[in-house]
Amino acid sequence: MSANILIIDDDKTISTMIRRGLTYEGYDVRVAGNGKEGLHQVLDHEPDLIVLDIMMPGIDGLEVCKRLRKDSGIPILMVTGRDSIADRVEGLETGADDYLVKPFAFEELAARIKALLRRSDKLNKAERLVFSDLVLDLATRQAFRGERVIDFSTTEYNLLAFFMSHPKQVLTRDLIMERIWGFDFQGESNVLEVYVGYLRSKLEAQGEARLIHTVRGAGYALRE
Repeated sequence: MSANILIIDDDKTISTMIRRGLTYEGYDVRVAGNGKEGLHQVLDHEPDLIVLDIMMPGIDGLEVCKRLRKDSGIPILMVTGRDSIADRVEGLETGADDYLVKPFAFEELAARIKALLRRSDKLNKAERLVFSDLVLDLATRQAFRGERVIDFSTTEYNLLAFFMSHPKQVLTRDLIMERIWGFDFQGESNVLEVYVGYLRSKLEAQGEARLIHTVRGAGYALRE
């Protein structure tokens, strides 16, 4: 059965191009011309994935994402002309799963969509991820160390889920940046180090043993 994709974009030229391409790829595609219409369509028929523009009149993409993330884990791919690091971090912190900067090749959009759908399908088949004394509940997006409950921002959750999906493996900095912040995330930035610090602070708040270790010259690994 083909996946249902909802495009929320006020630019008819862009949305038509995406709809035609995705329909040719075999997806069931619907289009909403603004944020309000998009939210209504989600309520009427929840899609498997949303392609969401940020810059829209009325309810913009960031607000749409915030509202959806209150009670939905639908994968969201943001598409926008805003390409600064701050813009990308804001979009991902709002709850987007990936971020693609306009102009883009349709082939890259299609590849991102396939990757998000695969990841969503994999996570939906599991109820939780477990490593050592750390449990990550995929429904509530909360973690537990013993009886202690830990809440995360969207990016923190995505980063921890990536580590817990690849226990004991050395994950390179480039790979993590690609998976969490997007394939075309370029330039010098300490954003990964900052978020690893956030995770360690929360996971070790009561003196628990470190689980996310730095592998010098390589990246990071989830190890006891």
